[in-house]
Amino acid sequence: MSIAQKEILDLNRFDAASVQGLPPALAGQVARRQASFGASSVLFFEQPIDMVRAEGAYLYDDAGRRYLDVYNNVPSVGHCHPRVVEAIARQAGQLNIHTRYLNQVVDAYAEDLLSRFPAPLSNVVMTCTGSESNDLAMRIARIVTGAEGFIVTEAAYHGNTALVTEISPSSLRKRKPAPFVAVVPAPQARDGLDVAEGFAASVENAIAELQARGIGTAALIVDTIFSSDGVFADPPGFLQMAAALVHRAGGLLIADEVQPGFGRTGGGLWGFERHGITPDIVTMGKPMGNGFPMGGVVTRPDFLKQFCEETGYFNTFGGNPVAAAAGHAVLKVLDEEGLIDRSRAVGDYFRRSLQALMAEHAEIGAVRGAGLFIGLDFIAPATGHPDTAIATWVINQLRQKGILIGAAGKYGATLKIRPPLCFSKADVDVFAGALADCLKAR
Repeated sequence: MSIAQKEILDLNRFDAASVQGLPPALAGQVARRQASFGASSVLFFEQPIDMVRAEGAYLYDDAGRRYLDVYNNVPSVGHCHPRVVEAIARQAGQLNIHTRYLNQVVDAYAEDLLSRFPAPLSNVVMTCTGSESNDLAMRIARIVTGAEGFIVTEAAYHGNTALVTEISPSSLRKRKPAPFVAVVPAPQARDGLDVAEGFAASVENAIAELQARGIGTAALIVDTIFSSDGVFADPPGFLQMAAALVHRAGGLLIADEVQPGFGRTGGGLWGFERHGITPDIVTMGKPMGNGFPMGGVVTRPDFLKQFCEETGYFNTFGGNPVAAAAGHAVLKVLDEEGLIDRSRAVGDYFRRSLQALMAEHAEIGAVRGAGLFIGLDFIAPATGHPDTAIATWVINQLRQKGILIGAAGKYGATLKIRPPLCFSKADVDVFAGALADCLKAR
């Protein structure tokens, strides 16, 4: 049986051809959006939602209905967290400039952020998005190594600049990645090898492939929980073998922490910490400012020096004081509200709850993850193959029950569970109960 691979923007996407079946007022809103945004318009669910406000782990639509958010990792410490809102508003009312002037708000944030990284990662470049961060990381890696090639996983998503799209196979609809990209399977045990050995073997083959093309290996870039591949977190440490092979080949390790970073995995601030490794470059985005657009690249001073000797770099809005104020507020909230420990404790409870459902429902093939980043696979019980149809059906059924969730994985058959870090055990119970009701009703 052939199973179709899913492009990332098609996961859980509203079908524009279905607008005629919507209530008249909603159909008008959708048509208005499509008229302005055209083919680039992407809306969630079979029936899109008009959202008007949010707080904590909940969003509210134009009719006042409340939705439990089990999907949006961007507001990492909770939607509209008052500490972050106040920091943004205060700074916007005082000063908002670029980084060519000294500013204590920006410098204090940079120092606090860098204090949370291992040596020798002691320089930061501020950007506006994770895409910009990964683009810059790739450029640094090429200059430092003198090589051109990059290794990524087969369903990876790292952003949407022209360069970064080439290392995002899940975004490519009609063509393969560029010739400077080598693609490897998601990390899983296979062919008698454990997860670490299997992933390392794939990376070793990719290094040889890039060498044969005459371009060498600039970097292995990984989202450290492999979220777009379907969430692969365990066992801790499995990245070490692959990282060693890349370094031996003269390449760098780029840790994309846009999704797993800032405490989400519950084992520290960064996903790479679970693997006992120190990357050469770390990239950040989305959750960094709890929804305020900002990103960053952290690397070694000698690497950054080499890059700056070759290329001038300036980002008008990267590192502006309002972004710095938002970012610093996020770090303080993580500390003061104990959200990393909460992520671990609530995440453990979440996985146990889902594993209990797995024992009762053959459609659930696996539950994986760390902290509040969990993947739940749906399979066809008769074959064990990924079942995209069940995943799509469940996502839309949960939406009707007031719960927001999305999909991930090569086939779009994995629920991607990544709620705000303020999520509670009571929230877990609501989700698990609703999912159980959906599966019983099939």
